[in-house]
Amino acid sequence: MAIVAIVGALMWWSLVLIPWRPWQTCERIEPDAVGTGSLLDDITVLIPARNESQYIRQTLQALHKQGKGIHVIVVDDQSVDDTATQAQENGAHVIIGSTPPVGWSGKLWALEQGLREVDTPYVLLLDADIELMPGMVAALKTKAQQEKFALVSIMAEPPLAGFIERLLMPPFIYFFKLLYPFSLANKSSSPVAAAAGGCILVKTEALRATDAFLSLHDALIDDCTLAARIKQAGLKSWIGLSHSARIHRGYHNLKSVWEMVARTAYTQLQYSPLMLGICTLVMVCMFLLAPFAPLVLSSTEAFIICALTWIAMMITYFPILIYYRRSLLWGLTLPIAGILYLAMTWTSALRYWQGERANWKDRRYGSKPHH
Repeated sequence: MAIVAIVGALMWWSLVLIPWRPWQTCERIEPDAVGTGSLLDDITVLIPARNESQYIRQTLQALHKQGKGIHVIVVDDQSVDDTATQAQENGAHVIIGSTPPVGWSGKLWALEQGLREVDTPYVLLLDADIELMPGMVAALKTKAQQEKFALVSIMAEPPLAGFIERLLMPPFIYFFKLLYPFSLANKSSSPVAAAAGGCILVKTEALRATDAFLSLHDALIDDCTLAARIKQAGLKSWIGLSHSARIHRGYHNLKSVWEMVARTAYTQLQYSPLMLGICTLVMVCMFLLAPFAPLVLSSTEAFIICALTWIAMMITYFPILIYYRRSLLWGLTLPIAGILYLAMTWTSALRYWQGERANWKDRRYGSKPHH
């Protein structure tokens, strides 16, 4: 038990000391006042929307404040509410989507249908529940043009109003950055590729050159898969954080977060029981045994292990809390969030073993056959 606790502490300090520092928040982009009047007729915003009537109006109204000439296409993915009506009333061109072919995810099939209508140099792939602050689209375009990125993506600021959101949303960004270090993803020489699917500006020719969305038609983690295709084609991509893109869909209870994470958690591990086992061991070492060593070991060394673990944990987690303007006291809850996310991952794995790869927006995706 002592050895395992020591290993957990060493893992935390390894995280502190690795050169690419995935926990830092250096990669950022914010608009300036100049961008609010920009000409944006070279960009088409493509929004897949299934039963999004609660959110689509706010998203579209924010887009109208971005600049002049922007094209907006909403692909209504067989909604049973008035999503299409809301979109039309707020100035979007609406495409009524058809049933996804076998093997396609609903979102990617909607994007594929929308892409056929695009004739601008850039496409902004935007989720129906993301509000962009004025000038954000121009800032993304400037980033792409000045630094020659084929793809620029930002992680939208999560909702942080309620207790569950404050407990679990900053760790969600934190763990994503550990899995996909932004500093590596933004280097052309690195094999790491990442994008945040809620807001991606991408060159239209890059989408077509990589055969998107056909080449990733069944990908559940479609954003990072798209970024990987872009980098594999020898093109540059960039991902960062921003306060100027906000998710206005709330996660008011544990169940809503649980379902969101369980949808793709086992996919992140490539449906590998070995990877799941390693992940479980690592999380237990880092979030249970090392930080709470004195509860299972009665020795001076246990308190030293505990202290060193908490110091390293806070060094890596504080930047996210500071960025999202949260009290540093929330750092004390990180082990709780870590174990909850581990439980969500196990939920995802159990569902996969029962034949369900994902269940989202009232669509069920079965497990891939084993070869």
